[in-house]
Amino acid sequence: MGLYLVPQQQAVVIERLGKYLKTQGAGLHVRIPFVDRIATRIPLRVQQLDVRLETKTRDNVFVTVVASAQFRVDPSAVQTAYYELQDPKGQLRSYMEDALRSAIPSLTLDDVFARKDDVAADVQRTVGAEMGRFGFIVVKTLITAVDPSDQVKQAMDSINAAQREKEATRQRAEAERIRIETQAAAEAERTRLQGEGQANYRREVANGIVDQIKSLQAAGMDIADVNNVVLFNQYLDVMRALSESDNAKTVVLPASTPGGYGELTRELTQALATSKSI
Repeated sequence: MGLYLVPQQQAVVIERLGKYLKTQGAGLHVRIPFVDRIATRIPLRVQQLDVRLETKTRDNVFVTVVASAQFRVDPSAVQTAYYELQDPKGQLRSYMEDALRSAIPSLTLDDVFARKDDVAADVQRTVGAEMGRFGFIVVKTLITAVDPSDQVKQAMDSINAAQREKEATRQRAEAERIRIETQAAAEAERTRLQGEGQANYRREVANGIVDQIKSLQAAGMDIADVNNVVLFNQYLDVMRALSESDNAKTVVLPASTPGGYGELTRELTQALATSKSI
């Protein structure tokens, strides 16, 4: 009865005749039977206490906050921890609730979510200082959950959905603007290229006519006959284009060709001369 064993991570408070005598750590120890007694065995391992509290934020939103405090007995203050506090967990719970009720109402709901680590650190400093006076060490304090009411969650989801829809609309409008600008630029480029192609085509036609006139003149034809030949060739080209076109129309021309063409030429020349004289 005079020997007793103290396991690792445990402390034993020894009283002699009802008065505190000493605190023993891990190992085998001796006591005087009937004089010394083991008053209590105190674990030195880290313990955890969960606190669930409903409080209000600065923007008048009620939230349920779940906080966890990890604490242990200070090995150098086992006597104080045993004799000063009868219900350490109850005392720790009260301190944490008081600290949370002081910290949360000063923040908006968004700040509670964004700064929950700061809130936990503030609670740890406040509660740790209070519990330290009674021989306890608050190792860590965590805010494990912030739970608004269902109505608030639905409102927050609606706000987020509206913001995302607004951003999606802005992105769609930007994409449409880019598409229109790209299409307009492509249309302008196509028109420019068509104009250049048409100009090149007309230039080549003019060069061909000039070459044709020079060839006919070199063959000994006078300028009047050359003009008739060139105009007649153009006349044939136009007739061929009209006959091959999908949207061809009926054209009434003099029956005799090229005699009829000569008559048509004289009439056009006479009409031009008449308009100049007027």
